[in-house]
Amino acid sequence: MRGRDDETGEFFSPSRSQQRRAALDVLELGEQLVAMTAAQLGRLPIPEGLMPHIRDTQRITSHGARKRQVAFLAKQMRKLDEDVLDAIRDAMSKDGEAARKETAAMHRIEALRDALLGDHGDDAMTELLAAHPEADRQHLRQLVRNAHEERKRNKPPRAFRELFRELKALHALDADAAHAADASEAADDAADLDDDAHA
Repeated sequence: MRGRDDETGEFFSPSRSQQRRAALDVLELGEQLVAMTAAQLGRLPIPEGLMPHIRDTQRITSHGARKRQVAFLAKQMRKLDEDVLDAIRDAMSKDGEAARKETAAMHRIEALRDALLGDHGDDAMTELLAAHPEADRQHLRQLVRNAHEERKRNKPPRAFRELFRELKALHALDADAAHAADASEAADDAADLDDDAHA
């Protein structure tokens, strides 16, 4: 942060150490952008003129050349308004949060599949069907039987993977239902506020 002269009201220039910290922050941001996939970059508010520099850097494999290109990318980024850089950082943190949630969901589905194929598979199936009465119970039971058979005979894990896809589809229904419930609750709250305003 810059200080201000009490007598003249003018801002002091940033100190050398502040400038260096800011430059390193931008360099680190540049390195993070270069490490992202095209899909991830597409979700960020990156100015059009910056994208070619990011893509150029991603294409370089030589360590020394890549390091120089990242430094050049950071130099281009420092020309941007701080607001633009902050918007990119905010979007990245949201994207990171979404990725963490998705990974956690995948782990939950894998754990459920393991439970269905484990020693207490019948209990896990009963719980699953109680939570999802709409699920195709015959198909799920068949997939579990087939997955056990695949393991015994060292066959390719087709049913094992299909079971994961089925459980993922059920998880997606849960997520949609939760999203719809949130939207409905928000609509009810808005209607209540509207009623209060007209009361």
